[in-house]
Amino acid sequence: MEILFEQGRRRYDPLNDFLFYKIMGEKGNEIQLLGFINAVLGRTGNDRFTSIKILENKTFTPQVIGDKASTLDIRAVLSDAAKVNVEVQLRNQHNIDKRSLYYWSKIYSGSLLSGQDYKELPKVISIIIVNYDFPHTKGYHSSFHLREDTEHDIVLTDTLEIYYLNMVKFRRLRKNTLSDPLYRWVTWLNKSSPEKLITEVLKMDTAIQAADDRMVYVTGDQEAIWAYERRQIALSDHTSEMNYAHDKGREAERKAIARNLKKSGLPIDQISQATGLSPEAVMQL
Repeated sequence: MEILFEQGRRRYDPLNDFLFYKIMGEKGNEIQLLGFINAVLGRTGNDRFTSIKILENKTFTPQVIGDKASTLDIRAVLSDAAKVNVEVQLRNQHNIDKRSLYYWSKIYSGSLLSGQDYKELPKVISIIIVNYDFPHTKGYHSSFHLREDTEHDIVLTDTLEIYYLNMVKFRRLRKNTLSDPLYRWVTWLNKSSPEKLITEVLKMDTAIQAADDRMVYVTGDQEAIWAYERRQIALSDHTSEMNYAHDKGREAERKAIARNLKKSGLPIDQISQATGLSPEAVMQL
């Protein structure tokens, strides 16, 4: 634990998508990935999935790690042949609804080989962890299926399941429910969870303990730490670029308003006060 904590605070963020993949998405990580998926799907007791096959083992090049647009998702097949895609989205690009459906559809349609019957299409389950407030549901855990609008117990097909874990809503919770496997998992994934609580979670769940052991192993490697830090920088650069574009957009909007007010004959000082632009900037328009 001393590798992962300094003065009671987490050193590394498990939701850095590179680190998340190294912990959960490589062959050999089946115990923790299966435990996490069962928790998200609410599978307990005899209903739990007992085996999983991880499909991909990506080679992370410096180009992939430094690419702000790349998606380091996890893909696997469950014991009932259902395909699972797990993705972490830390930055809000205001397109996660359509993006989620698009990635789901690519896996679904790509599962049918030429000449196969449509009955061969598998169930595809998408799990998306978001670090912003989406979707706008009451809880931090939400699931979507294809249901009839008025008779909600009628499902068109069970081939589509999309789950979101909303980290913003999770952090707002005031009730500790460690008896819930999913709550334990999200507690472990949350970088700001205190060391004492993480220690308690590890004692309760062997799959989370396996994930924590893997995290200790990965973060003990200098090349992995370099990749982790490079990924953090790429994600931060993307946020800075988005904020810059937003600020430039607001400035352009203020200038457009100022031009209209200037045309209407409003005094310069009042235009400046209304738009936040300096009197000099208003005069130059």
